[in-house]
Amino acid sequence: MQKLSDFYQSVFDCKTYKISLDAGCTCPNRDGTKGVGGCIFCSQNGSGDFAAGRSLPITQQVENAKELVLSKIRGRTGERRGKYIAYFQNFTSTYGDPQQLLGKYHEALSCKDVAGLAVATRPDCLNSQILSGLADISKNHFVQIELGLQTSNEQTGRFINRCYTNEDYIDAVARIHEAAPKIHIVTHLIFGLPSETEEDILNSVRFVVSVSLSGLTRQSSFGIKITSLYILKDTPLAAMYEAGKYQPLTKEAYFSLLQKALPLLPPNCIVHRLTGDPPKSLLIAPAWTTDKKRIINALRGLLLQS
Repeated sequence: MQKLSDFYQSVFDCKTYKISLDAGCTCPNRDGTKGVGGCIFCSQNGSGDFAAGRSLPITQQVENAKELVLSKIRGRTGERRGKYIAYFQNFTSTYGDPQQLLGKYHEALSCKDVAGLAVATRPDCLNSQILSGLADISKNHFVQIELGLQTSNEQTGRFINRCYTNEDYIDAVARIHEAAPKIHIVTHLIFGLPSETEEDILNSVRFVVSVSLSGLTRQSSFGIKITSLYILKDTPLAAMYEAGKYQPLTKEAYFSLLQKALPLLPPNCIVHRLTGDPPKSLLIAPAWTTDKKRIINALRGLLLQS
């Protein structure tokens, strides 16, 4: 298990920041192709509430996003230090016209100090043209594909309306490995989904590790993102919460799960994050997720113990 900061330092040899962009996509479980409404926890912005406005050209989105992290990337003398990863975050950022999307990826990479590309997507939305294009990009740039799995419990997957299966995930990981071994695959998991037990959650971690390790070379790594489920306004999950049909994890319960999950991760697993970043204007519960500084300090201690 490795820290993300150490991993990016080894790749870019400098401090690196992800900047959130919007490719203008939707999702197949929103537009009626596979379902409607999206996943029950997903906001109207497709979990990209901090991304730049989708109506703006990519180059302008990049410049606007740079300004948001400027205070972090400035050195003591005020100069800009470090590089950026263009992170296409909203909705399913490979779902659309392949040529247009690949053009947006290239446009972002052409911007000053953008050193890599990260694309958030679903396991069932990596067609051959998109994957081939990302494989070509990976020959000269760092490429990270983020796959939203959330859980390996198929019953939970149906309940949260994700509209894809574990087999879709297994297939996506295998196809990425085959197309471009250099692409860094990151899998998202959510702890605290409705009706899930501790064993369900730990089994999801074991599943991700098993699938991710298949096809990797000894020098390769994979990533994982883990968050506690939080409730945002105007989502089906919010309606469940307000009706008394769902209660989110307490901070203590979430940290207890992490203490059991982290030892399951092998040395070549990069921990990208262990906490979500819910927008305060949309958050209903749990309130403890907004105390980011205290949570991060506690997580650092947890990582040192693991």
